[in-house]
Amino acid sequence: MKLKLDMSGAADDFFCDAHLLGIVAPIRDYQFCWQLNQRFRFQFRVNNDIEIQMNKKNRNYYFPIYQYAEPNQYLTHYLYKNHHDGEYLLPEFRHLDFLWLIKGDDVTATFIAEIIQNIRAINAVQLVTELTNEKIRHKEHLIF
Repeated sequence: MKLKLDMSGAADDFFCDAHLLGIVAPIRDYQFCWQLNQRFRFQFRVNNDIEIQMNKKNRNYYFPIYQYAEPNQYLTHYLYKNHHDGEYLLPEFRHLDFLWLIKGDDVTATFIAEIIQNIRAINAVQLVTELTNEKIRHKEHLIF
């Protein structure tokens, strides 16, 4: 008898205290992180321990994740690059370059609106939108 891991349950648990933003910004990931760090006074750093690896069509695809934990709070920001070498982390959102996941306690609608407004102020950014859980078909791809 084979046991199968229930990824939908894991995804629901993972996203229970999370907000996801989709961003169109056709620049390199490290350049975008630098601009975010300047604007927000964050310290996004690539976290190789949680990098997402996918195997499709007998090829490996790597999606880097940048992470910033706010000091003295239970709030962490993750920035995913949505595409690598023609493959997409969330294929239903091919037009998005980056995904910004905010996990933690006490994330208000006002806080999310301020984040969106500040991201939109970056020159390279063309679009920022909040993605609801219902719109995301491949949530399990974001779990690290």
